[in-house]
Amino acid sequence: MSYPPLVYYQSTEEYLAHYERVYCRAPVISFDGIEVRFRKSRFRHIFFESSRRDEKKDIFSIQRSERIDWIKAALRDSAAELYVGWDKKGRRYDPSHRVAVAVGNYVVIIRLSSPRAAEFVTAFVADSASTIAKIRSGPIWPKQ
Repeated sequence: MSYPPLVYYQSTEEYLAHYERVYCRAPVISFDGIEVRFRKSRFRHIFFESSRRDEKKDIFSIQRSERIDWIKAALRDSAAELYVGWDKKGRRYDPSHRVAVAVGNYVVIIRLSSPRAAEFVTAFVADSASTIAKIRSGPIWPKQ
Protein backbone atom coordinates (compact mmCIF):
# COMPACT_ATOMS: atom_id res chain seq x y z
CA MET A 1 0.00 0.00 0.00
CA SER A 2 1.38 3.42 -0.86
CA TYR A 3 1.18 6.14 1.74
CA PRO A 4 0.14 9.73 1.06
CA PRO A 5 2.77 12.45 0.70
CA LEU A 6 3.87 14.41 3.72
CA VAL A 7 1.75 17.47 4.59
CA TYR A 8 3.44 20.87 4.93
CA TYR A 9 1.76 23.80 6.66
CA GLN A 10 3.18 26.98 8.14
CA SER A 11 1.42 26.85 11.51
CA THR A 12 0.12 24.59 14.24
CA GLU A 13 -3.33 26.05 13.65
CA GLU A 14 -3.32 24.80 10.05
CA TYR A 15 -2.47 21.27 11.22
CA LEU A 16 -5.23 21.48 13.84
CA ALA A 17 -7.75 22.54 11.18
CA HIS A 18 -6.63 19.64 8.96
CA TYR A 19 -6.92 17.18 11.87
CA GLU A 20 -10.43 18.39 12.72
CA ARG A 21 -11.55 18.31 9.07
CA VAL A 22 -10.13 14.87 8.23
CA TYR A 23 -10.47 13.01 11.52
CA CYS A 24 -12.89 14.59 13.97
CA ARG A 25 -16.04 14.83 11.84
CA ALA A 26 -16.58 11.10 11.30
CA PRO A 27 -14.84 7.90 12.35
CA VAL A 28 -12.19 6.29 10.18
CA ILE A 29 -13.03 2.68 9.35
CA SER A 30 -10.00 0.42 9.68
CA PHE A 31 -9.21 -2.30 7.15
CA ASP A 32 -10.93 -4.83 9.42
CA GLY A 33 -14.09 -2.82 10.07
CA ILE A 34 -13.29 -1.05 13.36
CA GLU A 35 -14.75 2.47 13.66
CA VAL A 36 -11.95 4.61 15.04
CA ARG A 37 -13.03 7.92 16.56
CA PHE A 38 -10.79 10.93 17.05
CA ARG A 39 -11.15 13.63 19.70
CA LYS A 40 -10.18 17.23 19.10
CA SER A 41 -8.75 17.33 22.63
CA ARG A 42 -6.11 14.72 21.67
CA PHE A 43 -4.39 17.01 19.15
CA ARG A 44 -1.69 18.18 21.56
CA HIS A 45 -0.94 14.63 22.70
CA ILE A 46 -0.65 13.41 19.11
CA PHE A 47 1.35 16.23 17.51
CA PHE A 48 3.55 17.50 20.31
CA GLU A 49 6.49 15.81 21.98
CA SER A 50 8.65 16.28 25.03
CA SER A 51 11.82 18.31 24.63
CA ARG A 52 13.27 16.61 27.74
CA ARG A 53 11.78 13.12 27.38
CA ASP A 54 9.89 13.69 30.63
CA GLU A 55 6.39 13.06 29.22
CA LYS A 56 5.51 16.80 29.26
CA LYS A 57 4.65 17.50 25.64
CA ASP A 58 5.92 21.02 25.17
CA ILE A 59 7.17 21.25 21.58
CA PHE A 60 5.27 20.92 18.30
CA SER A 61 6.59 17.94 16.32
CA ILE A 62 7.15 18.60 12.64
CA GLN A 63 7.96 14.89 12.09
CA ARG A 64 4.60 13.82 13.56
CA SER A 65 2.56 16.56 11.93
CA GLU A 66 3.93 16.04 8.42
CA ARG A 67 2.62 12.47 8.63
CA ILE A 68 -0.89 13.53 9.63
CA ASP A 69 -2.43 11.73 6.63
CA TRP A 70 -0.48 8.55 7.39
CA ILE A 71 -2.74 7.89 10.38
CA LYS A 72 -5.72 7.08 8.18
CA ALA A 73 -3.53 5.16 5.73
CA ALA A 74 -2.06 3.02 8.54
CA LEU A 75 -5.51 2.24 9.95
CA ARG A 76 -6.63 1.10 6.50
CA ASP A 77 -3.44 -0.84 5.73
CA SER A 78 -4.13 -4.58 5.92
CA ALA A 79 -0.39 -5.22 5.59
CA ALA A 80 0.49 -3.34 8.80
CA GLU A 81 1.92 -5.49 11.58
CA LEU A 82 -0.54 -5.66 14.50
CA TYR A 83 0.40 -6.21 18.14
CA VAL A 84 -1.26 -6.12 21.55
CA GLY A 85 -0.37 -2.87 23.33
CA TRP A 86 1.60 -2.47 26.53
CA ASP A 87 0.06 -0.88 29.62
CA LYS A 88 2.99 0.95 31.23
CA LYS A 89 1.17 1.66 34.51
CA GLY A 90 -0.14 -1.90 34.89
CA ARG A 91 3.12 -3.37 33.56
CA ARG A 92 1.27 -5.86 31.38
CA TYR A 93 -0.05 -6.33 27.86
CA ASP A 94 -3.51 -4.84 27.41
CA PRO A 95 -5.78 -6.53 24.83
CA SER A 96 -7.87 -3.35 24.53
CA HIS A 97 -4.91 -1.56 22.90
CA ARG A 98 -3.86 -2.35 19.36
CA VAL A 99 -0.53 -1.22 17.98
CA ALA A 100 0.01 -1.08 14.22
CA VAL A 101 3.51 -0.85 12.75
CA ALA A 102 3.32 0.39 9.18
CA VAL A 103 5.81 1.51 6.53
CA GLY A 104 8.79 0.35 8.54
CA ASN A 105 8.60 2.32 11.75
CA TYR A 106 5.36 4.34 11.75
CA VAL A 107 3.30 3.37 14.80
CA VAL A 108 -0.45 3.93 15.31
CA ILE A 109 -2.19 3.00 18.56
CA ILE A 110 -5.94 2.63 19.15
CA ARG A 111 -7.95 1.69 22.25
CA LEU A 112 -10.91 -0.60 21.63
CA SER A 113 -14.14 -0.03 23.54
CA SER A 114 -15.88 -2.92 21.76
CA PRO A 115 -14.92 -5.35 18.99
CA ARG A 116 -15.96 -2.81 16.32
CA ALA A 117 -15.32 0.56 18.01
CA ALA A 118 -12.13 2.29 19.11
CA GLU A 119 -10.64 5.61 20.06
CA PHE A 120 -7.43 6.83 18.49
CA VAL A 121 -4.63 7.13 21.05
CA THR A 122 -1.52 8.31 19.20
CA ALA A 123 0.80 7.92 16.23
CA PHE A 124 4.52 8.48 15.88
CA VAL A 125 7.67 7.50 14.05
CA ALA A 126 9.57 5.09 16.27
CA ASP A 127 12.91 6.82 16.59
CA SER A 128 15.00 3.86 17.64
CA ALA A 129 15.42 0.23 16.76
CA SER A 130 14.81 -0.67 20.41
CA THR A 131 11.32 0.85 20.33
CA ILE A 132 10.31 -1.26 17.34
CA ALA A 133 11.99 -4.30 18.87
CA LYS A 134 9.97 -3.87 22.08
CA ILE A 135 6.72 -3.60 20.10
CA ARG A 136 7.58 -6.63 17.97
CA SER A 137 8.49 -8.69 21.04
CA GLY A 138 4.90 -8.42 22.27
CA PRO A 139 1.97 -10.66 21.43
CA ILE A 140 0.67 -10.53 17.89
CA TRP A 141 -2.84 -9.11 17.62
CA PRO A 142 -5.31 -11.98 17.13
CA LYS A 143 -6.95 -12.14 13.70
CA GLN A 144 -10.69 -11.71 13.93
